[in-house]
Amino acid sequence: MSLSSRFENIEMVQHLCSKLLEGREVPEETRHWILMAVREAVANAIKHGNQLDLTKNVHVEMDVVADTLAICIRDEGVGFDPAAVGDPLAPENRLKTSGRGIFYMRTFMDEVRFRRHPDGGMEIVLKKNLSAIEKKEGDPA
Repeated sequence: MSLSSRFENIEMVQHLCSKLLEGREVPEETRHWILMAVREAVANAIKHGNQLDLTKNVHVEMDVVADTLAICIRDEGVGFDPAAVGDPLAPENRLKTSGRGIFYMRTFMDEVRFRRHPDGGMEIVLKKNLSAIEKKEGDPA
């Protein structure tokens, strides 16, 4: 899907990802963190990639193949260097209000890849192996 660069669209992407996970044995806590990673990736595409330019879109693809959730999010902006983003746990960055999105994505997902897309913009691929998730006792199926 392609969405305009509006923060309101983040909720729709999260909802669609949640629907994709329905019927799978993903604990509620894990589902929450997956959706948080998706939220951060889409927010970064809107704010940092497309710089809130409503004429630019955010492109999202989601699928589950062989128990692996794969989410691809691409902006149409100039892109950025993920290595240049400061570590939010470093003492000099702890009080900053930005810079945590990539950290969250890397923490919550099994694989996070960044690349400049040939058509322009930055593409982020998030992957989570759903079969490797251990269910906690008492978690709903």
